[in-house]
Formats: sequence, C-alpha cells, structure tokens
Amino acid sequence: MSISQVKVSSRIREGFRIDVNTSHPFVIDQPKAAGGTNQGPNPLEIFLSSLAACICTLGRIIATQKKLNVRAVDVEVEGDIDKDFLMGFTTEGRAGFTEIRTFVTIDADLTQAEKEDLLHEIERRCPIADNLALETSLKAKVVDHIAISN
Repeated sequence: MSISQVKVSSRIREGFRIDVNTSHPFVIDQPKAAGGTNQGPNPLEIFLSSLAACICTLGRIIATQKKLNVRAVDVEVEGDIDKDFLMGFTTEGRAGFTEIRTFVTIDADLTQAEKEDLLHEIERRCPIADNLALETSLKAKVVDHIAISN
C-alpha cells in the first residue's frame, strides 16, 4: 500500500468568497441570489464537479493502461439536497446529498457491454466515488493558526 497525502487550504474573504489554495488556486463563492458575488462555483458544484472530473480522469488512465481508443468521456452529475436542512430551517433529514446520479457517455470503438465494464472499473477505482460510497474517517480540529498563502 502506498499512501499519499493531498492537501488544500481555504480562507473566507468578504461575503461568501472563499480563496482556495491548491497547485492551481481558485475561488468558490455563492450566487448573488444567495448573498454571494458569483465569482466562482459554490461548494456543492465543486463537490459534484470533482466526481465528474475523477470519472473523466480514471477513464483516460484506464483507457491508456488497456490501450483502448477512447476519444472522449463526457460526464453529467446531478444531486438532490435538502436546502432547508443546510440552512438550519429543520433538523429532520441530513445535510448531504440524498442521491447523486452520474450520466456518462464514452466515445470509443467499444460495444455497450464493454463501455459498461469500463464504467464499472472507473467507479471502482475513482477515489471520489469511493469516498461517496464508503465511510471515510473525517476529523475536524480547531487549531490556533493555519499558514495560508494570500
């Protein structure tokens, strides 16, 4: 087993703008209707897009490993969430998505069965899908200081 650590940091700025520090910094925000300035996607969109991007990435990795001529992998992800719970209007239900659906188009010279097999392998090897499907230890800790670049 070879465990690697992935690390990001973020800082909330004015309003709901959040500067995220990664190897490619970006901004997360809320739409104007939700009190933000719409300078970037919201956290839920980032969450779902990470699943879509992981499916695309694993599709390319597996295609390369198996020498499959996969021209494209297109992914659409949608999820259902109870915003009343998120906003604190109710304590019934849960904060997370109640269902997440992915729709995947694989442009390749493969049969339907081969495309389905490829998708199953992508799902099996995708870290984001794994974290959604299986329990992962989540530990939150208040600390005195985090070194965040700009």
